[in-house]
Parts: sequence; structure tokens; C-alpha cells
Amino acid sequence: MALEIERKFIVDGDSYKTAATGHRRMEQGYLCTDADATVRVRIAGESAYITVKSRNKGAVRGEWEYGIPVADARQLLALCGDRVLAKTRWYVPAGSGMTWEVDEFDGRLAGLTVAEIELPAADAPLPPLPPFIGLEVTGDPRYYNSRLVGESFPLH
Repeated sequence: MALEIERKFIVDGDSYKTAATGHRRMEQGYLCTDADATVRVRIAGESAYITVKSRNKGAVRGEWEYGIPVADARQLLALCGDRVLAKTRWYVPAGSGMTWEVDEFDGRLAGLTVAEIELPAADAPLPPLPPFIGLEVTGDPRYYNSRLVGESFPLH
């Protein structure tokens, strides 16, 4: 099983933009938002993926991701109805081969920006926190993308 080990934070300010090495637009929808098994379709630039994730156990969960044709992803996104969100992802080097992924949400989530970092192990230390990192929300279900599709910002 592939594991995703990730910590998530609210972003404070926009200094990540000048530190970023790049960014890209993403649109993603959820075919299933069950806490035990979410199924996501994502179009990121000229690539598309279908991803299945298991329930979180702290910062760890199972993740299986497969590339699919963009045309198929567009058809699958249409099946997601209102469970679709759009965002711009910024990539900020964190050192030691790690990268902060900073997501600026659009639409009804405009104003919400979160940063995630994938770690090599659950007990791995975080790299030094850049100035844009605010409150940690790892494990807070309000900030799971699969839950955000039904929300507006600010979150309640």
C-alpha cells in the first residue's frame, strides 16, 4: 500500500508567492467522499489523475493515484456535480528534497489558503517553518479537500 504522510497548515500572508518555483491550476472533484475511502478526480495542467485515499490516522493514510486521459477526467468531473473545487497550487522548496504545496482556493472558498508538506515518515521532523505557515490543521476534517467541496469560506 502507498502511504501519504502529510502535515497541513493555514497560510498567513502571501510571501509564498515570491518563494515559489512554480504554480499550476487544478480542478478536482469527488466521486466518493466517505471518510473510509475518498475517490478524487483531478486535472492539473495537462495531466489528469484518479486517486483513492483511506481514512486518516493522524498525518498518515493510504493513497493510490493513477494517471488517466484528460478527456476521461473531464467526463468524470461532470459526474461529481457540486463536489468540485478549483485552486492554484504553488510549489515552495522546503529543503532536504521536500516541497511546501500551497493551495489558494477559488470560488466559494476564495480567501482560504492552506499549505501541506509530505514527510518521509510519520515521526520525521518538519523542516524550518517559513513565515507564511500559520496554525496547524493536520487531522482537522474541516480542512480535508473532500469536505471543503461542500463548504464556503470562512469555514464554520
